[in-house]
Amino acid sequence: MCRLFGMSGGPRRVRAAFWLLEAPDSLVDQSHRNPDGAGIGTFELDGTPEVDKSPIAAYKDTTFVREAKTEESRTFVGHVRFASAGGVELKNTHPFEQHGRLMAHNGVVEDLPRLEERLGEYVSLVAGDTDSERLFALISKEIEANGGDVGTGITAAARWVAANLPLYALNMVLTTETDLWALRYPETNSLFVLEWAPGGFRGQRRLDVAGSAGSVRVRFEDLAEAPAVVVASQRMDDNPGWRPLRCGELLHVNEKLEVTSTIVIDEPPAQLLTRADLDPQAAASQALPFGH
Repeated sequence: MCRLFGMSGGPRRVRAAFWLLEAPDSLVDQSHRNPDGAGIGTFELDGTPEVDKSPIAAYKDTTFVREAKTEESRTFVGHVRFASAGGVELKNTHPFEQHGRLMAHNGVVEDLPRLEERLGEYVSLVAGDTDSERLFALISKEIEANGGDVGTGITAAARWVAANLPLYALNMVLTTETDLWALRYPETNSLFVLEWAPGGFRGQRRLDVAGSAGSVRVRFEDLAEAPAVVVASQRMDDNPGWRPLRCGELLHVNEKLEVTSTIVIDEPPAQLLTRADLDPQAAASQALPFGH
């Protein structure tokens, strides 16, 4: 299935090269099972969002490898895609950008005409064919309706979808220049968080990690220097600190790297889909990965 990645360095600009390229289950490794596109979303020094993405597998994309190695940002959002809605095209490749925010999604939401009706004028934010981009537009609408409060906007949008649309999963990661949010709902697909601390698991052994991805040689000294919070669809290494988000849990990492979690949806979806309910393409996209 599609794989999500998010990372925050809090007040520091950090690199995500280890997780994207060289972790035992890095995003580039996951792209062998999710070959329909890949992208990395970051923020420039002036706060401008930047998205580097392509509708080809990350392991085939030299640009993905180069950007994964060199990009620095306070927050990251990454995605490797197994297409469930919309063709394998750039316009359908995650992450998406709206109103200076970035988002990637893992799951399936159906009855898109009703969702578009709910969007109203916010449908103009949608350029592609995916349920994910439409979900993001609904979140954007709710954020604006709630005075710019991102967490409240995510909660309102997720609750409306859960009450009104057939859905399989709403797992998502959303970032601004300084903050990261992640939602797991319902229990269908997993989502994990790791609060990385320098000198913790393996201590300075991270300094010895080096490897190659494509033609690019990578070394990861930054992992031993700066704390970070990582969110991913599956555990990316054997660090025992990974924990699964609970059903309905909204995780927030602020600009100081402070982590808070709230159960924002405590009821099951009104129309929960199973893989048997999905069309063959969507069902294939939601198959559990090996070792999940």
